Amino acid sequence: MINRVHDLEQLKELMTAFPVVAILGSRQCGKTTLANQIHYDHYFDLENPRDLARLDQPQIALENIQGLIVIDEIQRKADLFPLIRYLIDKGIKQEYLILGSASRDLITQSSETLAGRIGYYYLSGFSLDDIGYLNWNQLMLRGGYPKSYLALNDQQSFLWRTHYITTFLERDIPQLGIQIPSSTLRRFWTMLSHYHGQILNYNEIGRSFGTSDSTVRKYIEILEGTFMIRLLMPWHNNTSKRLVKSPKLYFRDSGIFHALQSISTQEELYTNPKLGSSWEGFALEQLMCVLKKEANNVYFWSTHGGAEVDLFWMHGGKNYAAEFKYMDAPRLTKSMHIALEDLTLEQLFVIYPGNQEYRLHERVVVLPLEKIRTTLLK
Repeated sequence: MINRVHDLEQLKELMTAFPVVAILGSRQCGKTTLANQIHYDHYFDLENPRDLARLDQPQIALENIQGLIVIDEIQRKADLFPLIRYLIDKGIKQEYLILGSASRDLITQSSETLAGRIGYYYLSGFSLDDIGYLNWNQLMLRGGYPKSYLALNDQQSFLWRTHYITTFLERDIPQLGIQIPSSTLRRFWTMLSHYHGQILNYNEIGRSFGTSDSTVRKYIEILEGTFMIRLLMPWHNNTSKRLVKSPKLYFRDSGIFHALQSISTQEELYTNPKLGSSWEGFALEQLMCVLKKEANNVYFWSTHGGAEVDLFWMHGGKNYAAEFKYMDAPRLTKSMHIALEDLTLEQLFVIYPGNQEYRLHERVVVLPLEKIRTTLLK
């Protein structure tokens, strides 16, 4: 088993601050394995018919037990939230660690009921912190789902991901109460993979798919709410320049993106025209793992004149940005100069797959992917 040290530390920190903590993430990303690394007193897996039956009378099942209670796949029984609130407020010596695979509805239901009592921890698949920086090529190709990354070879990994996509569409989506034919959502998902790393144009996608922009928004909300894609919102600052105001779309897991693009080997990836956007999405997700505490306040920035940065965030009252470049030796560009001034950046990081760190400007540093944690968290 690969120990997820950083995730475990941050989860424990959150558990000291809230009586209820939710681990949210897509199916098979490792939520249960992470929860099992914490000493608990009672465990309910709501995909286990026996545990589900135990909670048919939830108040009887829960009010007479104490300690840390883990409830896995809680989206299957979201009506537990009012009871959990009652039991906590009653002063029973209980803490809850709840695990869920659907974010939007789960967050809405839990935050409304458990306001001030619940903290959220977002778990992705394996990151470079977990598997080591020397293995970034394999992680980029296969993605971070444990069973995909740890497969015997690339072919087995690709096979697992294609089956995962099928299971997600044919079982997981209907279980969320979403009645859309799996073949329809598969075609949409595959088409959407061609927009990975691009600014969204709902009307354009609707025309390509032969449907309305409202339907496109609905499908995208489903994929975002189940942690399949990330919508990165634009940053608007006070400037006279015309700014892009539509979000950018990324697939959260590079392995799923490659499966939808029928890329199964390193050779196929490195000769594919999507290599640059694949690197951008992969490196962005690795940086998001480092910026856990700022992860809800990250943006991209782009002007209609062509100046842009891939990621923008604030820390300690200062502005930072990152560009992701799949090239041997990135150089200073006019766009970087504009971003430095318009965003008043403290530092602009250019993340690339090389192994040498060097400066292009007093506020622009070219940074190997392996150094993002040690450099950004100084």
